[in-house]
Amino acid sequence: MTTSSHPLHRRQYDPSARGALDGVRVVDLARLVAGNLLTKVLADHGAEVVKVEPPEGDTLRAWKVQGIETSWKTWCRNKKSICLDLRNPEGQEVVRRLAAEAQILVESFRPGVLEAMGLAPETLLEANPALVILRVSGWGQTGPYRHKPGFGTLVEGYSGFAAINGFPDREPVLPPMFMGDAYAGLYGSSAALIALRHAEATGQGQVIDLSLFDPMLAILEPQVSNYAVTGKLKQRTGSRSTNTAPRNAYRTRDDGWVCLSSSTQSMTEKLFRSIGRPELIQDPRFRTNPDRLRNWEVLQDIVAGFIAERSMEENLAHFDAAGVTIGPIKDAAGLLDDRFVAERESLIEVPDADMPGGWLPMHGEVPRLSATPGILARPAPKLGEHNDEILSPLLGDAELARLRQAGVVRG
Repeated sequence: MTTSSHPLHRRQYDPSARGALDGVRVVDLARLVAGNLLTKVLADHGAEVVKVEPPEGDTLRAWKVQGIETSWKTWCRNKKSICLDLRNPEGQEVVRRLAAEAQILVESFRPGVLEAMGLAPETLLEANPALVILRVSGWGQTGPYRHKPGFGTLVEGYSGFAAINGFPDREPVLPPMFMGDAYAGLYGSSAALIALRHAEATGQGQVIDLSLFDPMLAILEPQVSNYAVTGKLKQRTGSRSTNTAPRNAYRTRDDGWVCLSSSTQSMTEKLFRSIGRPELIQDPRFRTNPDRLRNWEVLQDIVAGFIAERSMEENLAHFDAAGVTIGPIKDAAGLLDDRFVAERESLIEVPDADMPGGWLPMHGEVPRLSATPGILARPAPKLGEHNDEILSPLLGDAELARLRQAGVVRG
């Protein structure tokens, strides 16, 4: 990693840190991104998230970059790990006992697997009526696709997202990151807290059916409504907006890229003045937003021409001084050397013995709360690191030793 002119703030883990969800235990049976992101949000705000991992560990552990488990470290900080063989009925019984004392249980097996293990929601709720059970799956617990495998890629295509993403003369573009999983995880964390609020008020738990598909479809509103009204499908337009103009990505003289948006009339007028073209304000082609949308190609050339004559730094300084909404398009390297990101602690560095320099950059706590900020209590756990801490009080030392000898408890 190159030396940064804006070094990230370094934070130590504090095992004594407490968050707003202190006292909430989450039994985490989830795998991959959606479930792990969901429980990370809860863990970052103080919940005790107990990851129940199989003997081979969570799938994220295998996603290594130059031998370092970057996915596991970032999505599973603040959590605890126990390692159980859930193919063994005694391992399933341990989960039942954990769930009986927990507030939330999260799982991401295919529909029916939890039931096959004797852990059906009805069984868990009979033992713990206030338990919130959140079930993550590709297509949901109901419907004709409930048993189909479902990764985020499939819902990013099926939901309509890929159909409107990209350029009109090229193929639909899938996102280069875990978009479907991420939206499900974020929706899921809020759903868990909504259900927890109800359980605390009434003593009544419930089951949350969280598919990857539903959140992905929901964020695309009002595409379906628009089609029902107009009978016209939204076309791929690259970085251009079909709601406002100008809005696009623009290349600078030094081959950088900036994004510019003028979503209001007043902002558009500022833009026209800032590029030395105040007469465009009254130009019939650009007087109103509908006019600008009809003549977007001409307007695109005018704005792009101005930006192309200036460097990235010159463009940002010029438009910032004029109060025009513009920003740089950054990559990971740019983010690691960015004053805003460093000073706001959007990215931080945490101790990590696996890193050559001893520090690993990752995101700070999100969201930011004034009275109960997020915490940084512990790094992502080793496989089965908390077997004794979690299972000894639950089972007793003798029973834990027996299950370890039998291969039910691993690590």
